[in-house]
Amino acid sequence: MPAFHETLFPLDIALGAAGGPERATEIVTTLTGREERNTRLAHSRRRWDAGYGVTSLPQLSAVVAFFEERRGRLYGFRWRDRLDHSSAAPGQAVTPFDQPLGTGDGVRAVFTLAKTYGGDHAPYTRPIAKPVAGSVRVAVGGAERTEGVHFALDVTTGALTFLAGHVPAEGADVTAGFLFDVPARFDTDFLEVNLTAFEAGAIPRIPILEIRP
Repeated sequence: MPAFHETLFPLDIALGAAGGPERATEIVTTLTGREERNTRLAHSRRRWDAGYGVTSLPQLSAVVAFFEERRGRLYGFRWRDRLDHSSAAPGQAVTPFDQPLGTGDGVRAVFTLAKTYGGDHAPYTRPIAKPVAGSVRVAVGGAERTEGVHFALDVTTGALTFLAGHVPAEGADVTAGFLFDVPARFDTDFLEVNLTAFEAGAIPRIPILEIRP
């Protein structure tokens, strides 16, 4: 990913942010009154306003410093989504069986971390490119594997590579559990700060946008 810093936006502020996923759906109404609907994006794109997480002047100063080091919109960074940062269900611990990654064929050594949403009609599989180091657990055929012994993980891309002699056998299910961050950037080059309004309780607007690796 070009112009990306592997650093986490201040966590105490990010966890107080407001936002969520956004889709791009085109809707055309035909002469009969029926709708034709199509999506322009294969993946949703998340937006947040970090201003809701700023409750003190030290936090506001920390955001300004982070913004300046990122040069506004120029450099991306890691963002922790309070609602969705784990492969497990809310309130549950990560296990190596949380998410399916694929099935072994005896040759394929590289798998990519992903999280699947839904399952009844049209499950959506989201690529996970920024796993949290030390949080990833992997299983092959129901047996947990060990990082550094059976597989290597690139925490900057989400690529999982099985080492020689440990490539998943044909028909073996590969699953994983993990915590993850979202690649993001500021969605503005102008960070407006009004201390008078802030001290009176006004929330500064700090737009954050998910980006693709």
